[in-house]
Amino acid sequence: TPFTIQLTFSSNSYKQEVVLGVDTGYKNVGLSAVSQDKELFTSQAELRTDIVKLLSERRQYRRTRRNRLWYRQVRFLNRGNKKKGWLPPSVEHKLDSHIKLINFVKSILPITKINIEAAAFDIQKIKHPDIEGADYQNGEQKDFWNVREYVLYRDNHTCRHCGKSKDTILNVHHIESRKIGGNRPDNLITLCEKCHKDYHKGNIKKLSVKKNNGFKAETLMSIIRWKLVNKLRELGNIVNITYGYITKSARIALGLDKSHINDAFVIAGGDKQTKTSGSYFIKFVRKCNRSLFKANLLKGGKRKVNTIKQAFGFHRFDKVLYGKIECFIHGLRSSGYFDIRHLTGEKINASVKHTNLRLVETFKTRRIALLSCINTGVSKENSSPLLYKYRSIRGMILS
Repeated sequence: TPFTIQLTFSSNSYKQEVVLGVDTGYKNVGLSAVSQDKELFTSQAELRTDIVKLLSERRQYRRTRRNRLWYRQVRFLNRGNKKKGWLPPSVEHKLDSHIKLINFVKSILPITKINIEAAAFDIQKIKHPDIEGADYQNGEQKDFWNVREYVLYRDNHTCRHCGKSKDTILNVHHIESRKIGGNRPDNLITLCEKCHKDYHKGNIKKLSVKKNNGFKAETLMSIIRWKLVNKLRELGNIVNITYGYITKSARIALGLDKSHINDAFVIAGGDKQTKTSGSYFIKFVRKCNRSLFKANLLKGGKRKVNTIKQAFGFHRFDKVLYGKIECFIHGLRSSGYFDIRHLTGEKINASVKHTNLRLVETFKTRRIALLSCINTGVSKENSSPLLYKYRSIRGMILS
């Protein structure tokens, strides 16, 4: 049973120096806390990537709602907050998530210094390795009236799917939807009228064009890297900066495989320290759906109220045991049939009865047992284990 010893006299606190290494990223973040002789904590966190899609969905619902209200004008300008330091919500989430993870580790370990990999990306150099000097001012779309004209010229006014140019009508088609891929030229291709219609009718299942993922991750990390460093310094942290090429050379010298937790270990200054036998996986999730009603209309034109918070003693993201499988509740139904999945999102059963589930841990009072990572606490001389008590982690699931 955990207990506390209260001293009746003053005593100096002797703590080891613990360095936290942070491998920043667009989707995955690596964390590693290292002391002089061993690694105390390591984890990989997966950030959310659905915020852009949800914002577009909200905008569509708002447009439809305003169309039903007495000639109300369409909102077509981005009238966002123009205060200094304002960031789009999708970018702000990435910044806040990094800070939340760092504060989480600081709450369980006496971090004395934080090392962060501040990656710098030259998008033009990535696309064209030989670019230099004035070439930066002479972009791909120079001297073209608009993006459409450039795409047609780039594709030689030929359909990219069938390769024929007999059709006099050519369409500029989005490979991915505009709300996901945007209007960048890499997401646009030329299609003839026949192929364009057949694709939208479903007669063509897959276009013979390779998708280009663009440079979302690189652009976002270029935006938040210095904001993250400055924010942490404002909070009173000692922050050092390192770069990717330093991390790579040090990791290869140590003979470690490429992974986020290994990169974080090297960033923290890990060298001959004993690494932990296991690591934690943290996943950021949507806390709740704030929409009052489901989007789909049911029979009779009635909307289904989307206010269910718990059912039969279960909540969303409770850890449950289904047979011999540990999983999480992803979707609740008042009928008692739940959608259960792994933490990675892999679906196990879309409709399992609540009587077949056994509650292991609740989401709001999840016990974070860090004993496997911090076997003897922070100090080597301290033989009593460090037990981290019940804690509610807003928007995070730790496994």
